[in-house]
Amino acid sequence: MKVTILGTGAYGCALATVVSENKHSVTLWTPFEKEAESLKETLESPKLPGIKLPKDLKFTSDMEEIKTAELIIIAIPTAFLNDVAKKLKKYYQNQPICIATKGIEQGSCRFVYDILKENLNTEKLAVISGPSFAIDIANKAPVGLALASQDKETIEKITKALANKRFKLRKTNDIIGVEICGSIKNVIAIASGIISGMGMTESTKAMFLTETLHDIKSLIKGLGSDGDTVLTYAGFGDLLLTCTSEKSRNYSLGYLIGKGSSKEEIDKYIKETTIEGLYTLSAINDLVKDKDVDMPIINLIDEIIYKGQNPKELINFLIKKP
Repeated sequence: MKVTILGTGAYGCALATVVSENKHSVTLWTPFEKEAESLKETLESPKLPGIKLPKDLKFTSDMEEIKTAELIIIAIPTAFLNDVAKKLKKYYQNQPICIATKGIEQGSCRFVYDILKENLNTEKLAVISGPSFAIDIANKAPVGLALASQDKETIEKITKALANKRFKLRKTNDIIGVEICGSIKNVIAIASGIISGMGMTESTKAMFLTETLHDIKSLIKGLGSDGDTVLTYAGFGDLLLTCTSEKSRNYSLGYLIGKGSSKEEIDKYIKETTIEGLYTLSAINDLVKDKDVDMPIINLIDEIIYKGQNPKELINFLIKKP
C-alpha cells in the first residue's frame, strides 16, 4: 500500500517508521524543498535525535504526490492545517485520511476533523490519539492509541498501515470525544507542569489529574458525545503521559512557569519550541464559553500564562473546586 504523510515533524517521521516496518511504501511531504532534500540525503531529523530513518522512505515538497496515495496521514501543526487542506483539495482523490494532528483552530474553534471535512468534502476521515511520544514510537516501544472513525474502509486502511505487534489501535466511533481529549491534554499538561515546578507532592498531582478527568468528561458530554471516552487511550492514557513526563514540551513550559523562571527564559523556550497547548489554549477557552460548559480551570491557566496570575492559585482552585 502506498502511504503519504503530510508533515515531517517528529510525529510524522515516527509514524513513517511504523508504516515502513509494516512493509508499505511511504512518502513524506514538507512544504520546504530544502528540508525534503536534507531528509533524503541524511535520513536524520533534528526533531528525532539519535534516530536513523528507514532507507526506503521518500521525501518530497510536491503536493501532487498525493494523487497516487492509497492512504493519507496528516501530521502537521493545527495552526497550518487549513492552508494545507486548501492545497490538498486540488490533488485529493477521496482517499482515506488518518488525522494524527491534535488541536483546535483559533478563531473558528473548529476541530481538525471539521477543517478537513469542510475543505475536502469527504467522510473518509479518522482520528488517532493516545499516549505516544514520537521518540518512543521511533525507538519501537509498544504503544496504544485510540482510532476513531465512522467509515469502515478508513479504519481498515489505517489498521493495515499502522497496527502491528508493538503498535496497538483500539477502535471507537466517538470522533468528537477523541479530538477533545487529544486537544485539551496539551493545555492541562501546562498546568500539571506548573504544579510540579512549584514543588508540589505526587499526592497533589494525582488530585489535579483526578479533578481534571471529571472536567474533561463534562466537556465531552456537554458537546453531545460519550463521556466515557475520557477513560480510553486518547483520554486518561494521553493525559497521564503528557502531564507527568519531562519529554512533554507543554509540561516543560509549565514547569518553568511554576518554578519561577525569568520571563526571558520562558519566552526563549516558547520561541524555540512548538508548544501545541499554547495555540490550543485560547481556542478551548472560547469553545467552553461558546458551549456554556463550566470548566474554570481553562480560564485560570489562561490568566496564569497571559495575565500574570499567581501560579499558586492553581492549588487554591483545586481545594475550593466544588
